Amino acid sequence: MALYCGIDIGSTWVKGVALDEEGEVVSTAIGRTGMSFEASCEAVMESLAGGEKCAFTMATGYGRNNAAFADGTRTEISCHAKGAIHHFPGECHVVDIGGQDNKVIHVRDDGGVENFILNRKCAAGTGAFIEAIARRLDIDLAQIEALAEDSDEEITLSSFCTVFSATEVIQRIREGQSPQNISRGIFNSVVSRVVEMGVLGGRIVLTGGVAQAFPVVAKILADRTGAEVLVPPDAQYTGALGAALFAREQA
Repeated sequence: MALYCGIDIGSTWVKGVALDEEGEVVSTAIGRTGMSFEASCEAVMESLAGGEKCAFTMATGYGRNNAAFADGTRTEISCHAKGAIHHFPGECHVVDIGGQDNKVIHVRDDGGVENFILNRKCAAGTGAFIEAIARRLDIDLAQIEALAEDSDEEITLSSFCTVFSATEVIQRIREGQSPQNISRGIFNSVVSRVVEMGVLGGRIVLTGGVAQAFPVVAKILADRTGAEVLVPPDAQYTGALGAALFAREQA
């Protein structure tokens, strides 16, 4: 059976998707990027294909040029758009909340990319931001969403910097804010960063590890914008899926 593989080499995680000849997902794999992009993506590919040779492999993501075994490369923008409209065809804004950056991609009704915005100046509002504040609160990431759902006050951390936000959390604790309200404030801040990038309405497809791990983000984004917010299955693999779809077309 021929395999068509996509690998998304991000700043925090490497994700892989393998498709069969019919375009169905037959396997996925994920691993930490770690200290070596090359070693990490090779390990994920080995797990993904199980030693089988892919008919075509497309690499995307921050470290796409580090995948020496890849037959081609595509940008994160094109692959996230491709993966999103595979699940939800039609015009939309694809919002990818990643480990270190955020992307907002306007996809036309025909599936083409109209324009996009990247936020790479600061990790505020990303997965790294959530992890950093959770560590400061000494809260397990698996528990933080449940705490946020039990909040009784809507607060937003106003700082644009992850370091300053941690300082703001200390201030909130001193003021007597509960862990539940501060946890809610973390997710409100993530959504605020997205809205500031120009996502105001329409139809939104939310991708990335944050969308998969924390469904509350989609709920808050829908409430804030009035948009229909859709989350693909295995949202963290959307970019890798898009790369695999391009690989199958290329082959």
